[in-house]
Amino acid sequence: MLQRIDHVGIAVAAIEPALETWRERMQMPLVHRETVTDQGVEAALLDVGEGHVELLAPLGEDTPVGRYLKKRGPGLHHVAYQVSDIEATLAALSAAGMPLIDERPRIGIRRSRVAFLHPKGTGGVLTEIVEPSAEAGAHHGEEPAGQTAGAA
Repeated sequence: MLQRIDHVGIAVAAIEPALETWRERMQMPLVHRETVTDQGVEAALLDVGEGHVELLAPLGEDTPVGRYLKKRGPGLHHVAYQVSDIEATLAALSAAGMPLIDERPRIGIRRSRVAFLHPKGTGGVLTEIVEPSAEAGAHHGEEPAGQTAGAA
């Protein structure tokens, strides 16, 4: 069902200072950057091995990541797992008694289909499942795309 770790999401106050750490000091290539207005974040994907580090900066204090930062501060926000069929995965997880935040997938960064599981079912870890779009695929080493006004 879960194929691999797709990315780890890290909540940051602002993208630029975080990029200095992750891109410049850690030497992870920036492969995509996008504003996802539906989720209230500016996101940047950096390559590391077969996966990514996803930096998430809130567009405002009253967004999920904004509230997270206010309550917990910057740091690990979620772990995301890649799947090939998100509907089947959601159905299987629901049947297994996993509490879902999203009963249906929504559009995330790079037009991937995403859904979140509630941390109370995963030992306190916010968990995302990701079905990559054809655009996202498993491509690494891409040049960063410009920011968009939303995911749709």
